[in-house]
Amino acid sequence: MLLPPFLRPGDTVGVVSPASWFPYDELKEGLRILRDDWKLNVIEGTSLQAQDGPFAGSDELRRADLQQLFDNPDVRAVFAARGGYGCYRLVDGLDLGGLLAHPKWLVGFSDVTVLLSLLYANGIGSLHGLMPRQYGLSDRAESLETVRQWLFGEPPAMYTVPTHPLNRPGQATGPLVGGNLTMLVNSLSTPTDIAFDNSVLFIEDIDETLFSLDRMMRQLHRAGRLSNLAGLVVGQFTDMRDNKSLPFGDDAFGIISGAVSGYDYPVMFDFPVGHVPQNLAMPVGANVRLEVGNDGGKVVFNIEF
Repeated sequence: MLLPPFLRPGDTVGVVSPASWFPYDELKEGLRILRDDWKLNVIEGTSLQAQDGPFAGSDELRRADLQQLFDNPDVRAVFAARGGYGCYRLVDGLDLGGLLAHPKWLVGFSDVTVLLSLLYANGIGSLHGLMPRQYGLSDRAESLETVRQWLFGEPPAMYTVPTHPLNRPGQATGPLVGGNLTMLVNSLSTPTDIAFDNSVLFIEDIDETLFSLDRMMRQLHRAGRLSNLAGLVVGQFTDMRDNKSLPFGDDAFGIISGAVSGYDYPVMFDFPVGHVPQNLAMPVGANVRLEVGNDGGKVVFNIEF
């Protein structure tokens, strides 16, 4: 994997909205943090103030916005301002030639997972983490600090979490891959389908039914995508919905535990990643060691990609 160069004060970065529309004023504090606190020169994409139905401009506008930053050799990182939905509609038209010639960080999560997967499939590391629209929220301070640490070359040595009754103990090493489960499943048999074999997979999601979650996990199982994992990190599954007329009878973690019960790799539940205030930045493509024991779990980082 190509490790993008770490940022330094004075570097140029870009902020775009490759997915859903939102009021530009909601980005004010995030832009201030990037400019004043992190001392970065910020290029604002046209998509930040565009709207086309639910999207931040047309697919063509958003794709061109992202492409321009990918192609600019002076840009050292690209931040997706928010997720929502829309990256899936533009991902196949992107040219990564400029990005391969001059690797740069792509930062985002949720719907942006499909873009992170595109980079991973082409050998470029990226950062699954908090997006600028959320930078000004007081309960996101810890999450924001992990983004800053990774981007500026001060990565944490590890993340530790308490034990969970569904954890499966063990140790594993491999490249860190994953993100939003819906985007990962929707990428199967597409150009953004990525290999999970011998990797440490992390997953999270929001606002899905429990039946949909079970279906997605069973699809990964039937497709053979769960059988050769090195390990699994189960993040937060937020605002999951049950069917009132026919309740599923289990919660999100129970559904996932059942789907991987036939395998023997380590599994760690309730990791702080996803659509929650504590959304720790995850370097997609980095080599990690997963340790799951009776007293809790760890994700230990190796800075080499």
